[in-house]
Amino acid sequence: MASEPLKAQFRINLGDGVEFDPSSDELHRAGRIFKLERIPAAVLLLLVEKSGQVVRREEIVDRVWGKDVFLDTDNSINSAIRKIRQALKDDPDSPRFVQTISGRGYRFVGQVDATGSNPGPLPELVVSTVPEPSPPVAPSAAGVERKQRSESSRVLLGAIVLVALAALAWRLSRNPAKTTVPSPIRSLAVLPLKNLSGDPTQEYLADGMTESIIGRLSAIRELRVISRTSSMRFKDTQLSVPDIAKQLNVDALVEGSVIRDGNHIRVHAQLIRAATDAHFWSETYDRELKDVLSLQSDVAQSIADKVQVTITGPERERLASVSPVPPEVYENYLKGRYALGRSNNRPDIEKCIAYFQQAIEKDPSFAPAYVGLSDAYFSLGTIFIGVRPEEVRPKAMVAAQKALELDPQSVEAHLWMAQLHMLQWQWTEAETEFRHALELNPHSGGAHAGLAYWLAMQGRTDEALTWARRGRELDPFEVSDASLAWLLFLAHRFPEAVQESRIAVSVQPDDPGALWHLGYALIANGQPEEAIPPMEKALAISNRSPGVIGVLIRAYAHAGRRADALRLLAELKQRQKSGYIPSGAFVNAYLGLGDTDQAFAALEQGYKEHSNILQFLKVHPHFDPIRNDPRFRDLVHRVGLD
Repeated sequence: MASEPLKAQFRINLGDGVEFDPSSDELHRAGRIFKLERIPAAVLLLLVEKSGQVVRREEIVDRVWGKDVFLDTDNSINSAIRKIRQALKDDPDSPRFVQTISGRGYRFVGQVDATGSNPGPLPELVVSTVPEPSPPVAPSAAGVERKQRSESSRVLLGAIVLVALAALAWRLSRNPAKTTVPSPIRSLAVLPLKNLSGDPTQEYLADGMTESIIGRLSAIRELRVISRTSSMRFKDTQLSVPDIAKQLNVDALVEGSVIRDGNHIRVHAQLIRAATDAHFWSETYDRELKDVLSLQSDVAQSIADKVQVTITGPERERLASVSPVPPEVYENYLKGRYALGRSNNRPDIEKCIAYFQQAIEKDPSFAPAYVGLSDAYFSLGTIFIGVRPEEVRPKAMVAAQKALELDPQSVEAHLWMAQLHMLQWQWTEAETEFRHALELNPHSGGAHAGLAYWLAMQGRTDEALTWARRGRELDPFEVSDASLAWLLFLAHRFPEAVQESRIAVSVQPDDPGALWHLGYALIANGQPEEAIPPMEKALAISNRSPGVIGVLIRAYAHAGRRADALRLLAELKQRQKSGYIPSGAFVNAYLGLGDTDQAFAALEQGYKEHSNILQFLKVHPHFDPIRNDPRFRDLVHRVGLD
């Protein structure tokens, strides 16, 4: 029968109020105890034993697993170091305890003190020490005392390490490391890179780098890559890697950081296996801003190689594709993209347009700037913002066409072309673009959602919901709760639409679009009184959007507050005298007030301007009371939806 392992009764003070008990693999901090797993504890003990020295990875393998082990020790070491840092709350970029020595190993940089707390009696162990030569002069009493304390500390630390190593050897013999074969990686998410520049205004750069790496990896058909929309939900999150991976349903995560110093950029990236929380690749890249695209290419290629998916020749070529881009071009593009994701009014979107135009002026061959420009013009032309369609849609179409001319493989450009074709009631062309986007990236949640909208407009709402839910399975947050709520609304499944809308608002309580969708659903579900508060909030934070006013008029009218409804209608008419008001706002208002003739007059105006609302003629619940009117059937025919 094997004897019990030796139990060291010491704690090693690691500094910053942290003590390590090697006998129990426990870290003690401020009265709390953190239990380390066996392997991380063994690695930490070795690093502490050689405090201040570089410990090579080979040395860690020899100590913890033995010389003849056959398993993926690189992954295991990375995982152990990660868990040590998590327990110590250590930052790999500014380490207080464990420092990575690139290409060599690790070094413990904390202040090791063997006295610990309540050390107890010293075990009877022989610890070798080298006697110091006799000094030429007699030392002072204070010097002798300091020397004795130093000697005692070294002896005590040596004793602790020897005892702990004896216990570790016994435990490793009882529980040897097992050879494991890592499961293949078929899906991953690139988490938002952290901006460590010390300058909050550089946040756009970190987000832009994240988006670009996602875009490159998304070109690999065998790899399901989570979209930027979903990844950004986890910006500054406190969730653990396994929790994030579970929510996104992925096999691996990429995390890292960006530091900018003038025109110099440093990017650190690492791959983490979701099932084991183990690091299996880490690299740091240093480049000048002018070489940022080659940096993104290198990161994406390294990740693709490490996850070991099959990459075709054209996919490899796209991963490696790099064109020189002037730094100011790329910066303007990133600033435009960053701001566009946070804009919900005309002045802010017009600032984004200016950024994209500046980028194009300096480099007319930079395709992503045209994609951003198309996105911005499209946003201006919605009923929510309310710019004349004829003023912005042709510009959006030209920008999308130019983007595809420069980059025919751009999934995003194909999706914007599809959206613009739908606004022009070019239904066949729109479907073709959605299908093309899906061929380029079968895992795209956005392409699934776009095709779902197209199907809904054709009256095929059950198919639409199937595609939307399939897109959500592939990319949980790319198909938003608000988008699914709108499809459920069009399918006349109002209680479900209300439920999804409430989820959307709980996640983004200050998103006027989510509040708007909730108002639509509540009115259709026979709850106009409950629709009023979210609609009034949407009105306040959307700069009194005419689209919001139109639906709020309907809510007031259905709730019996006709005077309030007429007051808002008067506001729309007054604003129309000095500027453009989308006809869709009047369609919603007059239908809500029960004024059918005025509603048809607004619909005719909407036909002339290709109003957004006419895409939904076949399924929009607001049109149910007038569907049998010959004027309505004629309108459906003219829009090409009969």
